[in-house]
Amino acid sequence: MTKIKLYIILLFLGLGLQQVYSQNYKFKTSSFSVLEKNERGKWGKWSDLNLVNILVSLDTNKSRFVIYSEVIQLFEIIVYQPIAENDTDIVYSFTCKDNNGEDCTLSIITRKNQDNRKQLYINYDNRIIVYNIFNM
Repeated sequence: MTKIKLYIILLFLGLGLQQVYSQNYKFKTSSFSVLEKNERGKWGKWSDLNLVNILVSLDTNKSRFVIYSEVIQLFEIIVYQPIAENDTDIVYSFTCKDNNGEDCTLSIITRKNQDNRKQLYINYDNRIIVYNIFNM
């Protein structure tokens, strides 16, 4: 009987610790801009910043990003890339697939020299979308 109690306690402890290690991060956007390649394959100019107030969620338990825009954007995280840091930036990057199955890289960049301003970059082969974000 005591072995059964011990197994039950260990089971609950194991499940509890699993929840501790999974994280859910929430951000709000303030604006976004888009950069696209032209028909010759050269990068154009960034679009004007558009003001937006959108919720962004990073759920490491489900390995996904969700951007709750008018059309919900879902990104399945395939690879958690190593953190990159230099004198000006801290970069957390993720290799992802979007809800259309297209490969992309999402990066959360903290700009050290700009009062730790955060940006979310969504990099595709032919376009880049950047959101200015802040923690909720």
